[in-house]
Amino acid sequence: MVALMACGAVAIDLMLPALPDMRREFGMNPDSTQVSWLITAFFLGMAVGPWLYGPASDRYGRRKPLAAGLVLYIVAGIAASFAPTWTWVVVIRFIWGVGAAAPRSLSTAMIRDRYAGNEMARLMSMITAVFLLVPIFAPSLGAGLIALLPWRAVFWFPSVVGVILLVWSRRLPETLDPANQRPFTWRAVGAAGREVLSTRETVVYGIATTFLFGVMTTYLSGSEVIIEDVYGYGPWFPLIFGVIAVVFALNSLNNARLVKVHGIETLVRRIVLVGTASSVLLLLIAFGGDGRPNFWIFCLSVSLLIPIAQGLAPICNTAAMTPVPHIAGTASALLLTVTTAGGSLLGGLGSGAFDGTIQPFALYVVGYFAVATTSILWMTGRGRQRVSSGAAGGERS
Repeated sequence: MVALMACGAVAIDLMLPALPDMRREFGMNPDSTQVSWLITAFFLGMAVGPWLYGPASDRYGRRKPLAAGLVLYIVAGIAASFAPTWTWVVVIRFIWGVGAAAPRSLSTAMIRDRYAGNEMARLMSMITAVFLLVPIFAPSLGAGLIALLPWRAVFWFPSVVGVILLVWSRRLPETLDPANQRPFTWRAVGAAGREVLSTRETVVYGIATTFLFGVMTTYLSGSEVIIEDVYGYGPWFPLIFGVIAVVFALNSLNNARLVKVHGIETLVRRIVLVGTASSVLLLLIAFGGDGRPNFWIFCLSVSLLIPIAQGLAPICNTAAMTPVPHIAGTASALLLTVTTAGGSLLGGLGSGAFDGTIQPFALYVVGYFAVATTSILWMTGRGRQRVSSGAAGGERS
């Protein structure tokens, strides 16, 4: 599960050190944010792909759609390495994302087939912590590849990983309960989709996950140009990115421990309040330093805020999946579509606003976090009201 979920991270983080080479080859300005479309297009593909795999997996099981997606992932990676123009690179990245959606969405469905509630949240946090080894090492590996080989090696290397996973995944058991099989028809898919959209807990936590993902994609799309142009530490970017990813992993491991102690609702409510304070702190730092605050202060603030958003996202996604176990494939598809498409577009807006300072980055991040915080506090507040009402009813009876 860790390796399958890491497919998307491999295809994104490995290529980050090659962005300056891409700008040069395709005639862009050295500080152009146009390269962020490689990330946006990939995430948009990941948003569309689940609708091919989720409903199909509710009918035919998880394994066959998983294999089909991995094959597309492999072929797209090879095609991207031969793409002749920038437009073709972006188009193929979209197709690549469609392939990457299979291991990402079906992994979640397979875990939901076996686990629920706090146990699922604990497991997802642990898996996230381990798969975050990818962003720790991938940029350095990418830098090593382009030092020895043409920069397009960062496209074909993920295909090698895809081949290994395609063979390795054959050992996975089928997790779909035959009792939960659904017809693969427009009517059945529509009915399942309506059920997901009418489940308040799924919708509200889905909104929170989308904006938390928007924080992450703004960081992924914009961090390279900030480190390079604002602070002049471009050659050190893989190391800086990797160190912050270590904090991501440690935070996810800690969440796996805390969710077992406090439960999902209490934990997300407390963490999101810390995240809100951290986002306001980043905003004050950005505007207090004329958009170019001390580099180490910026790194410390990002190392506090971004891991909070990253750690909250899988827990919120678990909370969204909890009420819909009988349509886990379709629910996972719809959630991944909305959160990935929404989050990637939000990230594109945030990184595209770069003006040579960190102020736009801070403004967008604090805005996205505010929406996620409002959603989580409203949902957990309703949960507390339900508990209070139930207790009062018991006392009256």
